[in-house]
Amino acid sequence: MFKIVAPLLVTASLMPLLAFGDTLELPREAQVEFSLIEPLTLKENDEEARREDVVMRPVIDGNGTHSLPQHCVVVGSASLNGERIRLSATSMTCIETEGADSEIYSSEIAAAAYNTDGRYGLPACQDGRCELGSDRGFMLQFAEAVSIEPQANPSADLNEQRRQANGDGVANPIPADSPDPDDAN
Repeated sequence: MFKIVAPLLVTASLMPLLAFGDTLELPREAQVEFSLIEPLTLKENDEEARREDVVMRPVIDGNGTHSLPQHCVVVGSASLNGERIRLSATSMTCIETEGADSEIYSSEIAAAAYNTDGRYGLPACQDGRCELGSDRGFMLQFAEAVSIEPQANPSADLNEQRRQANGDGVANPIPADSPDPDDAN
């Protein structure tokens, strides 16, 4: 479906994007295959020619020069330009998990959807109605390098406290030395 230079695919597939707990990094002009979470319909000459808050997700094992963790969402906007839908991404949130632990990465980004012909925007219009299904993949190309440090994860801290086995953890399975409330003598 996408024309990608073979050496780029081989190089990208040999190098993981991030190791657990490290910085999530993508170089400038990295390409990642995405799809929409929900289908998108835009109409020419109408108030429906532009949409904000369009939600996208990376395609698992998709084409591209790089990949992202499985649990990512990108939010952006869509607008019509002639017979093409232009998608721009402005923010990204990813969760990388390893066992019971997880890291959260979230940042503003600058990326845009390109078609296989290398042009900005996706041809998706017919008779003034433009539709892009959630089953259609497209390349988001990052205009700037991305480097995101893991954020504080309060629920991970709570889970760690709960897993403690020395009696100090919250909701610890080791019973405390206290009277049974049902024994009201």
